[in-house]
Amino acid sequence: MAKKTTSRSAAKTAVRKKWSGLGAGAKKTSAKSSARKTIKSKGRVSAAKKSAAKAATKARPKQRVAISHHREEDFKADGLRAYAKYRDLGIAAASHGLAQAHVIRLQGPCNPDEVSKLHFHDVDFQMVYVLKGWVKTYMEGEGETLMQQGSAWTQPPRIRHMILDYSDDVELLEVILPAEFKTVELKA
Repeated sequence: MAKKTTSRSAAKTAVRKKWSGLGAGAKKTSAKSSARKTIKSKGRVSAAKKSAAKAATKARPKQRVAISHHREEDFKADGLRAYAKYRDLGIAAASHGLAQAHVIRLQGPCNPDEVSKLHFHDVDFQMVYVLKGWVKTYMEGEGETLMQQGSAWTQPPRIRHMILDYSDDVELLEVILPAEFKTVELKA
C-alpha cells in the first residue's frame, strides 16, 4: 500500500511541477509520464461508470419522436380530475412511460367543494406552466400562490397541494415523470 500512496503523491507533485512551470528536461518528461498514468487510471474508473450508465440506458426501450398539433377534439374528460379536460401530447407513448405531458383545461366556474382537496402525487418530477388564464394554488411550505399566464412551478415528489380557484379560461401544460403514478387524497 505504501507504494501506491507514494506513487499517487509523486504523480500529484509531477502534475503540480508541470503546470507551475517548475522542473526541466528529464523532470518534465517524468512529470508528463506520471500525469498521463494518473489521468488514464482515472479514465478507467470513469469509463466503467459510463459503461454502467450506458447499460442502464440500453435497458429502456428507444424513445421516438412525438408530434402533437392542436385539435379541439383531442381534449378529453378522461383524466385524473372530473372537472378538467386533457389533451395528451403523446409523450408517454413515445417515451415508453418515462414521462407524461398534457394540456389541461380546468372547466369553470371553479367549485371549491369539488376542486380544493388536499392531495399529493407519488412522482419523481412534476412541472406546471400556465398557458392561459390563472390558477390559485396551495402548496405545503409555500402557502397560497396566484399563478398567471406565463407562470411556471415545480411540485417536488409527494408535496401536499391543492387548487383553490381558477379562471374560466385556464389552460395548463403539465409534465410528469413517470407517466404512470399514484395520487393520494388526504383529509384536510
